Amino acid sequence: MPRDFQGCGQRISIVGTTGSGKTTLARQVAQRLQIRHVELDALHWEPNWTAVSDEVFQARVMDALKGDCWVVDGNYSEVRDLIWRQADTVVFLDYSFWLVLGRLLRRTWRRSLQQEELWNGNRETFRKSFFSQESILLWMLQTYPQRRKKYPALLQRSEYAHLSVIHLRSPKMAGEWLSHLRVG
Repeated sequence: MPRDFQGCGQRISIVGTTGSGKTTLARQVAQRLQIRHVELDALHWEPNWTAVSDEVFQARVMDALKGDCWVVDGNYSEVRDLIWRQADTVVFLDYSFWLVLGRLLRRTWRRSLQQEELWNGNRETFRKSFFSQESILLWMLQTYPQRRKKYPALLQRSEYAHLSVIHLRSPKMAGEWLSHLRVG
């Protein structure tokens, strides 16, 4: 079922649990469709892992979503309505717990060891990632079951009836969906 996108006009939101591959898939979609990629984490985090206020975050998101062609990744409830009101498609990455945990462990280990810069000078440290209450791994453990329940329920709400929902349950499904995307 190929999906052609004539010119522009495609507005996609990619959601899922922490570590499911939202940003990776969003980058691939942006490249394939030749549209802008908006990473919500980059708009939310200031240096030293300081979160911006909701008002600043919302203003940044509204600015980033100007135009008809974008793919955005992230799970921030503070801006969900802003994004989903403008989006035409939501892609929900709904992968197994063990797959996501394994991916997140590998990614976090790599980022900590290589001191990879994420956004605005922020880096994941070994100590913060593995031995802290602010651990991304702990965050995933706490939010995984909630996200898997929350998104199907949210996507059934009447205010989101305009959205085309793509529910992907495996990386294989994601790859197949991506391979069928093409610019018309």
